[in-house]
Amino acid sequence: MQLIRALRERCRRLAMDCEGVAAVEFALILPILLLLYFGMDELAQGVLAERRAAHTASTIGDLVSQSSTITQAEVGDIFNVGDTIVYPFPTSALSMRITSVVADANGVTTVAWSQGSGLTALAKGAPVTVSGNVISAGQSVIMAEADYTYTPAVGYLLHAPIPFNEVYYLRPRLSTQVSCADC
Repeated sequence: MQLIRALRERCRRLAMDCEGVAAVEFALILPILLLLYFGMDELAQGVLAERRAAHTASTIGDLVSQSSTITQAEVGDIFNVGDTIVYPFPTSALSMRITSVVADANGVTTVAWSQGSGLTALAKGAPVTVSGNVISAGQSVIMAEADYTYTPAVGYLLHAPIPFNEVYYLRPRLSTQVSCADC
């Protein structure tokens, strides 16, 4: 009987004891908090990588569209600008292509010239599908593409690499068509 009373008393004291409750609660919540923290960090880094890929495509297209003629060496310099925009993300995951697309009198779009860095250049004269009403008969546009594969650093929330594909169409500013003699 006395043993039962002593056991009841110990159980009552244990139930009333509040020392260490915060530490136990923290230990239970810590894994969830870490998952949320690293998951939000990965998500934010993924969004930042996507925005940099979009900015790269926009910028390389804009730089080409500001010229009336361009050389293969200048296109290479523009691709270096694209690598700089993506930094500090790994530039090995970035592929770019710049293509001058022309539409004939019937509105059929073909490649005037194309250069790529990581993406294969399109063949001169090859048909190209241009989305929407971007180009009319007798016009030309610069099609800038940037593909980036984002690989999460930690991999808690995003487990596999995520590809981002960005395409921008820009009209030439100084002439009706940007020409490239050695492309």
